[in-house]
Amino acid sequence: MPVQKNKVTIFDVAKASGVSSSAVSYALNGKPGVSEGTRAKVLQVAHELGWKPNGAAQALAKAKTQRIGLVLDYDPELLSVESFMMELISGLGAELEKHDYSILVRMAVGEDAKLAIIKDWIATGNVDGLLLVNVELGDPCVSLLEKNPDVPVLAISDASVAGNLPSLSSADADAVRQAVQYLYDLGHRHIARVGGPEALAHSYIRDAAFSDVAAELGIRYRCLHTDYTPESGREATNRLLGFGERPTAIIYDNDVMALAGLGVANVKGIAVPDELSLMSWDDSFMCTAAYPNLTAMGRNVVDTGKTAARLMLRLIDGEKVGHIMEEPYERRVRESTGPAPAGR
Repeated sequence: MPVQKNKVTIFDVAKASGVSSSAVSYALNGKPGVSEGTRAKVLQVAHELGWKPNGAAQALAKAKTQRIGLVLDYDPELLSVESFMMELISGLGAELEKHDYSILVRMAVGEDAKLAIIKDWIATGNVDGLLLVNVELGDPCVSLLEKNPDVPVLAISDASVAGNLPSLSSADADAVRQAVQYLYDLGHRHIARVGGPEALAHSYIRDAAFSDVAAELGIRYRCLHTDYTPESGREATNRLLGFGERPTAIIYDNDVMALAGLGVANVKGIAVPDELSLMSWDDSFMCTAAYPNLTAMGRNVVDTGKTAARLMLRLIDGEKVGHIMEEPYERRVRESTGPAPAGR
């Protein structure tokens, strides 16, 4: 004899309302994230179906999951070779394990996927808090999370784009000044940069700082934006070295693009650093595995992950966390940089 279903669930309400289950959860729990029209429709349908709150489910939703959510919207091919995120996750994981916490990583595939995942976490309580990375200018994820202050969140981004969210920022503008001043002191007057995606907030901050310091020092500056992959770094380097007056130094926004640039120089027979100086960002093991070793603006990204984990746990415990600044970048000089070529 079949078991009769006599309990109406939010999935039943969602099907009858023609909206997602997360939207139903928002509406039934009085959370922002749905329009008033949708909320009224869901409440009406729930009433007609005889939906009643599940006390056990509500108690479970309020319990700690011991998980921190992290949504990655990287191209999988990039994530497999780019060291920054793996170092960050290593630090996060090591620190969280001390407190019996784990990381729930989701890959955002497709347009608006990152926003949809965060909405689901807010609605379901599947994580105790979340880390927001790769923040863009005018990021809708920031706006969404500002409207849900009960959800602990830490933005790993510059405070200027984190809104009212707690943030952990790197000193990018100061690092730009360090890097350009160093090359200027070596005699370089034509410096190029291979940057990351323009939509990312930290790319914008570096763009502005590069333009400002180049204007102050009276040097020529050119920037090409990429998607951080080795292929795009290779293409950008080829373009820069194909100009009539090529730069005497190039600064890359990550190490895999710097390695790709070094390969381009070798193929073209351009001696590094005698004819061209190269610098990397976010120093990793790859910078010392290359020959010549790459000069880099470095910081301890694993420590950044540990710091982020500690701040996240404080937020979950109800503490207030404001805008925190990391330790300054360190200029790590190696064999890939040298004096500008004579007459250049």
